[in-house]
Amino acid sequence: MKKFVRVENVGQTFHTRKGAFVALRDIDLTVEQGEFITLIGHSGCGKSTLLNLIAGLTRPTSGVLLCAEREITGPGPDRAVVFQNHSLLPWLTCFQNVYLAVERVFGGKEKRPQLAERSQAALDLVGLLPAQNKLPREISGGMKQRVGIARALAIEPGVLLMDEPFGALDALTRAHLQDELLKIVAKTHTTTIMVTHDVDEAVLLSDRIVMLTNGPAATIGDILSVPLARPRDRVRLANDATYLACRASVVDFLHRRHGNPERAQAAAQANAQTLREVDPAVLDAASPATRVAA
Repeated sequence: MKKFVRVENVGQTFHTRKGAFVALRDIDLTVEQGEFITLIGHSGCGKSTLLNLIAGLTRPTSGVLLCAEREITGPGPDRAVVFQNHSLLPWLTCFQNVYLAVERVFGGKEKRPQLAERSQAALDLVGLLPAQNKLPREISGGMKQRVGIARALAIEPGVLLMDEPFGALDALTRAHLQDELLKIVAKTHTTTIMVTHDVDEAVLLSDRIVMLTNGPAATIGDILSVPLARPRDRVRLANDATYLACRASVVDFLHRRHGNPERAQAAAQANAQTLREVDPAVLDAASPATRVAA
């Protein structure tokens, strides 16, 4: 697959009243076209900071970021962002909220009927065409977030960036939207980078899970490939050995391995043995540290 997003030796330092605060250091990451990546780690580890750098909302202190071999120097329609807060304009209908973004990107070269068609197609993709004339206050929280996703996809971005888009929703609504996102990404083949705190969400959705160390001066501590076939069914995966092994690896990183080198080595050896027993393919896809431990 084609390398689409590249983060090369990126660092981010913020200057505060108390002095320099190093949020990220030595970040190297390549995302292939069509790949689904999740960023996971404890609060304050710089997940959202890294996402904002890829979005072009902030500039790195050091290093370079590229999308489709072009340096990221600011926001652009090739990268759409969905935040935890849906950020819909309350006085506009669902259709109008999507249309506003479509008009901004395609208004200079397409006429209104085409723009309306794009907007309706995006709402239809997330199953909200029947609600297109409703105001945000007239729909549920989950539906609002789906409008936000429709608005992002309507501009046909090369990369979809999502910052904990389901974090504020109840468990059942979150699960439903995760399933919907799986279907949407399967249809659009959009390269997706998503921030999450939810281990199960990360394993269910991802091709690879990028695990960040604790801040300050956070960096990538491990990357786990998730060799689960698509399409994915959460019910069937509930007792799937490979799913459980991947989940255990992420939990192990977050709660045991990180921050203690001796414990990390022992945990990596134990994890490698578990992965080998469950599925050799998982071990092949595991991080270099895990493979060395094996």
